[in-house]
Amino acid sequence: MKLRVTGQQTPGRAETGFTLAEVMMGVAVMAVMFVSLYLGFTQGFGVVQVARENLRATQILQEKMETIRLYTWDQINSAGFIPTSFTAPFYAAGTQSTGGLIYNGTVSISNPTNMTESYVADMKQIDVQVSWTSGNIQRQRTMRTLISRYGLHNYIY
Repeated sequence: MKLRVTGQQTPGRAETGFTLAEVMMGVAVMAVMFVSLYLGFTQGFGVVQVARENLRATQILQEKMETIRLYTWDQINSAGFIPTSFTAPFYAAGTQSTGGLIYNGTVSISNPTNMTESYVADMKQIDVQVSWTSGNIQRQRTMRTLISRYGLHNYIY
């Protein structure tokens, strides 16, 4: 029986596998990559959701303004003709049964501010505001316009 005491490998046998330190470094790099990918997707979906909510709020504001634009001067000045508050739904999944966000809105009609012109008595300032809760964050959007007694309405009809 011969013992081989040299520090060399036996002929024909190659090194296989990685050391524990190499494996742990590889696992750490992969973990950082997966966490970064997950956070990227999460942030992307969050940005898309906020953009959808803002777009819906803008649509609601525009709809209210277009409706008010069609009223006559007497209707605008009639107390109670235009409701001062309203709600509008947002169905994220596209069906009414899933709920979704509810936008709460207000409409205020007042005399114009910061105007000293002679025709200021023939104008009204309209402010439409919507607010909603997205997660734990309260959000709101506002749209403002001026309506004139002798504006577009009298020319069209």
